Amino acid sequence: MRFLVGASFSRTREYAALPGLALAPSKPMSTWQIVRADERIELTGELRLLDAPRIWRRLGEAAARPGEQLDLDLHDAQLIDGAIMALLVDLRASLIAQGTRSAILGAPERIQSLVHLYRGDQPPAAAGPPPAQTPPALARFGDAVARALRHARAIVVFAGQLAGALVADVRHINWREVPTLIARAGTDGIPVVLLLDFLVGFVMAYQSTRQLQIYGVSLYVADIVGLSVTRELSPLVTAIIVAGRSGAAYAAELGTMCVSEEVDALRTMGFSPIAYLVAPRTIALAVVTPVLTLLGDVVGVGGGLVVGMTSLGITPHAYINELRTLLELSDVWTGLVKSATFGVAIALIGCRQGLATRGAARAVGRSTTATVVSCLFAIVILDTVWTVIFRGLEL
Repeated sequence: MRFLVGASFSRTREYAALPGLALAPSKPMSTWQIVRADERIELTGELRLLDAPRIWRRLGEAAARPGEQLDLDLHDAQLIDGAIMALLVDLRASLIAQGTRSAILGAPERIQSLVHLYRGDQPPAAAGPPPAQTPPALARFGDAVARALRHARAIVVFAGQLAGALVADVRHINWREVPTLIARAGTDGIPVVLLLDFLVGFVMAYQSTRQLQIYGVSLYVADIVGLSVTRELSPLVTAIIVAGRSGAAYAAELGTMCVSEEVDALRTMGFSPIAYLVAPRTIALAVVTPVLTLLGDVVGVGGGLVVGMTSLGITPHAYINELRTLLELSDVWTGLVKSATFGVAIALIGCRQGLATRGAARAVGRSTTATVVSCLFAIVILDTVWTVIFRGLEL
């Protein structure tokens, strides 16, 4: 069954009358027709760009109910230009996307080359980029481990450069900046460290009161708080505070200096950024962090004493005597050694992230965030290593 979609269209060329000449009869210039059969659309005549709007509208009407198969038949096509061929290829791709089988068939030899040029004889390209495939969990884990190893290697190399600067350029270190950095990292951070360490000792003692009362050994609260605070909790809490305050500040400061080209200016004037910027900050944190940890030990033990006096009925004298009986000097200095290494690691990570900053303000923010995350990761790793070492040395 065949039916005509629309009417056939023709264009005529008219010749103007010239003096002394009879008017020439009109001559048809372009005629085209679109006929819909059951499973094909037949295109005949000359299909040109000038008629593209009407041709596209007729094609849409003919393909309104495509069915399972609808081909485009060009047996009787006399001429097709590139614009109309692009419309046919697009219509074929739309039909295939709807689930209808479609092909451009019967093109004469003079038109077949145009069909091939517009890829009308090939499968239509998928719309848009291919969907992104999520890598498997093992691959993502491997990528994360590789990034962590590269970052650790960069920190070790940076530490080697700092050690070389301390040995070779010790006279060029900006020693005048060290007291200011110590005041900023230490004095300004004392209130926060004291408050948090006191609360940590208080909570540690408070959580253990019920179990100690059950067994009638309430005085051992001094042992629990003293060992946990001096060996682990005070160094960790202090390092976390220093990482959030000083480590992030170092990354932001040096990152801003890199973005504003101040570091390049230092190099131009003959100053080494390692000796002039990194070394003072590393020395400051190596000094400040153990001092803050020692203060944290005192107030953390004091938090346990408050709980012992208020909830367990322990006198300050009994609490301190029990603390002196169990707590040894090695318990204190092992925590100080940990905190010193924490401070050096925080300074190295913050300075390295800051000096690696490239870009604008957003890059400074990324460096600051990466510094805090890396510092926390490094603190936990170093604490684990030192714990294993001290246990092996029976300290």
